[in-house]
Amino acid sequence: MALIEVKVPDIGDFDEVAIIEVLVKAGDTVKAEQSLITVESDKASMEIPSSHAGVVKELRVALGDKVSTGSLVLMLETADGAAVASAAAATAVAAPAASAPAPETAPVAAPAVPASAPASAPVVDTAAVAAPAAAVAAAVLPAHQPGTPSAALPHASPSIRKFARELGVPLAEVKGSGFKGRITQHDVQNFVRTVMTGSLQTVAQQAKAPAAAGSDGAFPGLLPWPKVDFAKFGPIERKDMSRIKKISGANLHRNWVVIPHVTNHDDADITELEAFRVQLNKENEKSGVKVTMLAFMIKAAVAALKKFPEFNASLDGDQLVMKNYFHIGFAADTPNGLVVPVIKDADQKGIFQISQEMSELAKKARDGKLGPADMTGGCFSISSLGGIGGKYFTPIINAPEVAIMGVCKSTIEPKWDGQAFQPRLMLPLSLSWDHRVIDGASAARFNVYFASLLADFRRIVL
Repeated sequence: MALIEVKVPDIGDFDEVAIIEVLVKAGDTVKAEQSLITVESDKASMEIPSSHAGVVKELRVALGDKVSTGSLVLMLETADGAAVASAAAATAVAAPAASAPAPETAPVAAPAVPASAPASAPVVDTAAVAAPAAAVAAAVLPAHQPGTPSAALPHASPSIRKFARELGVPLAEVKGSGFKGRITQHDVQNFVRTVMTGSLQTVAQQAKAPAAAGSDGAFPGLLPWPKVDFAKFGPIERKDMSRIKKISGANLHRNWVVIPHVTNHDDADITELEAFRVQLNKENEKSGVKVTMLAFMIKAAVAALKKFPEFNASLDGDQLVMKNYFHIGFAADTPNGLVVPVIKDADQKGIFQISQEMSELAKKARDGKLGPADMTGGCFSISSLGGIGGKYFTPIINAPEVAIMGVCKSTIEPKWDGQAFQPRLMLPLSLSWDHRVIDGASAARFNVYFASLLADFRRIVL
């Protein structure tokens, strides 16, 4: 038997995050990768998993505490005598989850331990605190009304969402009693209990009533999402979405709805640049580093951001945050969905260094080993479909950025040189931009300048 320390792993560029859920208690038996606590920043929530299997001997954190990378979470007794305490922090990887906005009027939350409480303070059992009130509520609540509109999107951790899916519980209709109105496991269980004990006749009558506009997460005034029994039309099978798609889907939905997108399309003549790229790879074949066109586009993006600084900004209320660093994200396709690793300080790196770093990050993405620090801090993103095909598309801006460049597969096209048509390799560009920050003229100039850099890469040194 060995006693090891389980610590908070790398959580990216957040100094401190608050503990909003404690999922285990002393004496619990946990598995490797089982979630221990849920933490939340102003942008996202994430679950901190256990690096080993074992028995929880002592909790060192409490609900409401502030933790950062390296903070001690608990002491774990494992059967592996060779385990060392330092391995706990090195192997644990937290997966960020899209944070749902908190309701304007926060529900009454269970008492939380102050952040200043000592590490040895006992953990408040939120389920035990909420149980008496929930039992009273269950006795006086009317039967469940399907389709009742929710005031806000459900605020729950991924483990609670999975638990609710297994029970068929619509989280949008569950009122949270946890910290900041967060939905707990007890809230889900109490909802099921309320529905099961309600009058079947009342439920049937209410189910026949017209659904209220804006229910099922729709916007006010819109019809609810259609409920279809697909099985009656033919054979079907159900498959859970990957964790990455669930997280990115919620973020993409928010970004598309909130940001007023406009997309400009253009073409870049990359005939000479492609020839130069091929030559570089032949000359440096022994180095093992393969230069891709995306590496040149990252350098071109840096130059364009320097020339048009409003593209290297983020909205913060009524102010613009102008960034003096240049971190460029690129979309990486993985078996579980798209992720966006970030090349940090791309202005200080050459083409070969960027190509090598892109290759390493893309491999980590495919292996599912990207950490939060690898995907945060981006200023501008590039989404390339060049290896697949297509002509133009509308990439969705990766908030809090204000623009994203989409590129498709280059094709040979005839271009008039003043005397005759010449075959030229043309790269389609699709620049999406936030109309709250950028106007049409600036976007057109940015796209033209970006294309001119790819057409004659010597311009990048000017």
